[in-house]
Amino acid sequence: MAERLDGTVALVTGASSGIGEATALALAADGAAVALVARRADRLKSLAERIQGDGGRALVVEADVTDESAARDAVARTVSELGRLDTVVNNAGVMLLGPIVGAPVEEWERMVQLNVLGLLYVAHASLPHLLEAAEDGPRRVSDLVNISSVAGRVARSGSGVYNATKWGVNAFTESLRQEVTGKHVRVSVVEPGAVSTELASHNRPEIQETISARFGEIERLEAVDIAEAISFVVTRPRRTAVNEVLIRPTEQVG
Repeated sequence: MAERLDGTVALVTGASSGIGEATALALAADGAAVALVARRADRLKSLAERIQGDGGRALVVEADVTDESAARDAVARTVSELGRLDTVVNNAGVMLLGPIVGAPVEEWERMVQLNVLGLLYVAHASLPHLLEAAEDGPRRVSDLVNISSVAGRVARSGSGVYNATKWGVNAFTESLRQEVTGKHVRVSVVEPGAVSTELASHNRPEIQETISARFGEIERLEAVDIAEAISFVVTRPRRTAVNEVLIRPTEQVG
């Protein structure tokens, strides 16, 4: 049975759109106060107003988590202003696909900086607070949820570096899980398939055409589908850890 998150605080990165936005709404509905972390402050403010209008608490934290000091400051501000930290959803990421041969190396750097380093910075800064929450928090358990991808399981031509970042997320998540699960810090990975968000729009036009050709005929997941999965993970009773969730559109084969 799902447990409420009343009295707890959640931090969601990449909260200005897509899965992050939907997750922030879901966790607020579950009773958590939510720190909304992203670069686009105007969108965060609108989201915060929605949450507050529904009776929830939200904190806008404008930050680029690829900057280690900014990531640390975002966590510190969350704890300072909301009082604690019980749940972290590492959602911020970018998917820049295309052949490896002749690729713009700056796209690789951008993915590594956000998908890997940004996630690591937030996790590292959050862990002392999550360990504390698991020891003396209202639920005596805390959660770190890292958003990976089907691309963290299956390597494909045309997505090699994106694959590398998401395989890295999966490996880090499992290693950390083994390290802290005995202290009731649950570390989980959620691996979405094709989701209808703005993620693909960051690609070059010719790559967008390739993505559309591959997924154009299937009904994609919506961001709320992933948010519901994340909500399920973090509202389990203390005895239950959902380590991994792979969620694809029904019509997606691979």
